[in-house]
Amino acid sequence: MLSPHEFAALKLVKASPDQIDLNREELDTLLEQQLVALEKLASGAHRPRVTHDGESLLRTMMRRR
Repeated sequence: MLSPHEFAALKLVKASPDQIDLNREELDTLLEQQLVALEKLASGAHRPRVTHDGESLLRTMMRRR
C-alpha cells in the first residue's frame, strides 16, 4: 500500500505531470511499483505519466472515499 505522500504524488502526476519534481522520493516508489512511467519528450526532457495500473489504483482509492 502507498503512503499518504506517495498517493498524493500519484494524484499530482495525474493532474499536473509538468509540476512534479522528478527528484521526489515518492516518485521513485511509484516508478518501482510501475504506477508511474517516465516518457521522453522530443526536447529530451522526461515527464512522468500515470500507467494503467496507476489509473486503476486512483479509481479504486477514489471510490473508497
